[in-house]
Amino acid sequence: MNASTDSSGYFRSPLLMSQSDTALLMIDLQQRLVPVIEDSETIVENVERLFLTAQMFDMPILGTEQYPKGLGPTVEPLKSMLPPLPEKLTFSACGVEGLLKELPKRAIHKLLLVGVETHVCVQQTALDLIAAGFDVYIAVDAVGSRFALEKEVALRRMENAGAVLTTTEAAMFEWCQAAGGEHFKELTRLVRKKHAD
Repeated sequence: MNASTDSSGYFRSPLLMSQSDTALLMIDLQQRLVPVIEDSETIVENVERLFLTAQMFDMPILGTEQYPKGLGPTVEPLKSMLPPLPEKLTFSACGVEGLLKELPKRAIHKLLLVGVETHVCVQQTALDLIAAGFDVYIAVDAVGSRFALEKEVALRRMENAGAVLTTTEAAMFEWCQAAGGEHFKELTRLVRKKHAD
């Protein structure tokens, strides 16, 4: 791995996500599934903050819906922030034809995963992405399962397979990279909103 260098000579670790090399992938945050997920309100709020941050930096946001006929559409406010999402029957999002096809054109090789359920669709997606050569990050406070044990074991398994565990706020600041400027002000507003709730 080689560190990248900006115009000031700052060496940035390749282990860090950036605006230019990372996409956000939301998995199956749907109306009939979200209510049974532990701490679902916080998960949806964190995903919304990540959406807003990714939009601010013009980063790709991808998403899927698992069998929407049975599980319903994506929950609001997330649904309104996205174009129509592809349906899937495979648990892994990698089973959706063409979902990732635009990423190589933008030199994107890192994916931050959010959504549900951690031990089923998120985990199978993460393992497939790792096998396909992507660097996979999991926002642990933006993924969920019905039961805490399922989430805990899935996070351990994904980490052991090479996924990097992070948090919503850590990812937001990682994408921002530096203080100052209009984007940083908006980012701190999003962070303060969370802590004020």
